[in-house]
Amino acid sequence: MDADALADARRPEWERLDSLSRQRRLSGAEVDELIVRYRAASADLAELKTSVGDSPQGAYLSTILAAARLRFTGASDNVLAQAGRFFTLQLPAALYRIRWTTAVIALAFIAVIVISGAWIAADPQRIATLGTPEVLRQYAEEDFVDYYGPMASFAGLVWSNNAWIALQCVLFGVTGVWPIWMLVQNAVSLGVAAAVMTAHGHLDTMLLHILPHGLLELTAIFVAAAAGLHIFWAWVVPGHRSRTESLAAGGRALATVAIGLVFALLLSGLVEGFVTGSALPWAVKIAIGAAALGVFLFYMLVIGRRAFRRGETGDLVEYEAGTPTLTAG
Repeated sequence: MDADALADARRPEWERLDSLSRQRRLSGAEVDELIVRYRAASADLAELKTSVGDSPQGAYLSTILAAARLRFTGASDNVLAQAGRFFTLQLPAALYRIRWTTAVIALAFIAVIVISGAWIAADPQRIATLGTPEVLRQYAEEDFVDYYGPMASFAGLVWSNNAWIALQCVLFGVTGVWPIWMLVQNAVSLGVAAAVMTAHGHLDTMLLHILPHGLLELTAIFVAAAAGLHIFWAWVVPGHRSRTESLAAGGRALATVAIGLVFALLLSGLVEGFVTGSALPWAVKIAIGAAALGVFLFYMLVIGRRAFRRGETGDLVEYEAGTPTLTAG
């Protein structure tokens, strides 16, 4: 057998196989063609190996077949490609999916703060149960403001604490109780603080010290709670899938939120550690906090909407999550 003659005769077919294997997306007909040409090229390689052994033509065809085989076996992307997909498609799509639940949680959280704070502030006796007059006055006039002294260690502490809270909301969200309990607990604590500050005429001070970092920080916590509750709902109402499959898919898709919120909370921690307690004008501080929130909302709603419309859900691709169980019918 003449290897050169076979290569000349089959080269257009091999080049077509190489072209198909390099395409990012294949239609159904192109997938069928890829399989047919792969089989034919494999037969050609076997004939070359049998007739002439190792040869330049065989090495060339082996390279093409290896590239085509990757389309079947699904070789994973490199780390940079995976990171790019995560931040441009998976994470924003997952955030977009829970946008309405996040909005409802935010409104409920604010309502609990207002109701609890107004109820305590309406009766001096209720405020008195929170501590002695001297302790409460020191808290309102000194301790609350001193807490926000700018320092790197403070920013790191805030970040790690908030990231842990967000992680708990997502991971323990399957219980359906943990995220709600944490939200109510924090909302009531803010309501109590607001009542004390109001009683001493410093509610404006409290708002000014919370708004710069709190806009993004609280939004991130709301998102984490929404993700956790969606995981719970996937378990309770699995739809056409089994409860285990629904929980696994929901957990994979929305666990990405916990990873993404680490970066959002890092930004809010930097604002809290270096902006809130700084000497900048309050208008500038609040503008910085609003800008940080604006970036997050743009990423969540605009970029997330684009990714969601492309069919992304936040779940891992098949070769990252594992091949699903095949069923007949």
